[in-house]
Amino acid sequence: MQNNTNNSTSASPLAPQWLAVPEDLNALHAPMWAAGVQRNDDGELAIDGVPVRELKEQFGTPLFVMSEGDFRARARSFKDAFDAAFADICGGVDVYYAGKSFLCTAVAAWVAEEGLRLDTCSGGELAVAARAGIDGANLGLHGNNKSDAEINRALDMKLGRIVVDSLDELERVAKIASGRGDTAKVMLRLTPGVHAHTHEFIATAHEDQKFGLSMAGDSSETAGLSAAEEAVAAATSYSNVELLGLHCHIGSQIFEPDGFALAAEKLLDFLAAMQAKYSIDLPELDLGGGYGIAYTPVDTPRPPAEIAQAMAAVVRSKCAELDITPPRISIEPGRAIVGTSTFTLYEVGTLKTVRVDVPANAAVDAPVAAGGKHNVTFPRRYVSVDGGMSDNARPVLYDADYSAIVASRASDAAPQLSRVVGKHCESGDIVVRDVYLPEDVAAGDLLAVPGTGAYCWALSSNYNYLARPGVVAVRNGAARLIVRGETEEDLLNRDMGVANV
Repeated sequence: MQNNTNNSTSASPLAPQWLAVPEDLNALHAPMWAAGVQRNDDGELAIDGVPVRELKEQFGTPLFVMSEGDFRARARSFKDAFDAAFADICGGVDVYYAGKSFLCTAVAAWVAEEGLRLDTCSGGELAVAARAGIDGANLGLHGNNKSDAEINRALDMKLGRIVVDSLDELERVAKIASGRGDTAKVMLRLTPGVHAHTHEFIATAHEDQKFGLSMAGDSSETAGLSAAEEAVAAATSYSNVELLGLHCHIGSQIFEPDGFALAAEKLLDFLAAMQAKYSIDLPELDLGGGYGIAYTPVDTPRPPAEIAQAMAAVVRSKCAELDITPPRISIEPGRAIVGTSTFTLYEVGTLKTVRVDVPANAAVDAPVAAGGKHNVTFPRRYVSVDGGMSDNARPVLYDADYSAIVASRASDAAPQLSRVVGKHCESGDIVVRDVYLPEDVAAGDLLAVPGTGAYCWALSSNYNYLARPGVVAVRNGAARLIVRGETEEDLLNRDMGVANV
């Protein structure tokens, strides 16, 4: 077999088609990075003036590095943009930050200070909200399997809304509220059957999945009624339930507006029909979140103002068509606020290059010998870092793509196709599947992976007994821990040891 290797400055056939060879490996693609992240005069990455090597020395790696100012600015932009777009429709919008994306006490406090509300999904997240001093009226509770303890906690805290996910849960909420002599404020989560153009595991509005009450067909319990309508009928019959309105969420990391528009139209049709049929008022409609961010240079997120104006046009037109008073709209951005605010800082360890055979007809300038085509061998470099799937499970869960740059210095070396991998005992432990990094990357260099604010720390684990990283917030040239990184002592403190015999 004839072997050949590619020129490192040209595109490798091992790279996906969307991945172009960057003209400047030191440049930052702005949509992927928080405002205030730039290279200093020494070529080192800095955030709000704080260089990454200083962060490494003070806090270690891996490390989640967050721009507090960027988080706050993105939160305000959603609130301001949606309030402006819906001012003439329903007087503005209630923006609930989706705490599941990333939540700690400091972030919960920022959310409240910027005029947003907070959406939670568990008793633990409610505990964080309580510790941050957030009024229960500004909280919501989601979840497809809320425990009785969580429902009781929601009632104790006088939550503004409990988003009910099933007929069984609606009955339990009503029973618990009745037993306490309380009234539960409830929204019904519906599945409108809208296909979101995203990964199957984060598309949540199709029928065959665990969330929500179906708007399609007859329910198995009551012939002639969908599960969604049966829930409306039941909710109106419970004296200890205040039915606020309807809720839907079509998925996550969505760029195209069509799904949001179709979901809004279907929910408004259903809302109008239920109001007329049951002579009730449903004053609220939550259209969820799921707005995409830039993880790679080809991702094209829409600004909040554009999203808001598009959604407002649909709601305005549909309410006029139905001749109904527009409900108060709420939304639930999470990733779109916190995702880009944060990057993960790693230290490079082992490097290894392997040779991968590619069919000649798929290779660049592949030779063809007499008698047929031959395979051509191209290099793929593996760059190992001191974290991995324990601090970012999204690539192994969703085939999520990320990017990376050398952060501790600038480099004039030629680009080489690389795969950034973690240190765990799993072949799927991949942080960045395909990225061009300088040929001279070496052990001890620092790498930064942008866009890791959402669903990275939140999904982190102690696989292989790695301690989970800390989270640092940087503002006005100063860095502080908002979540302390774990130590081995933390891990062993939960281990009960060998029982005395």
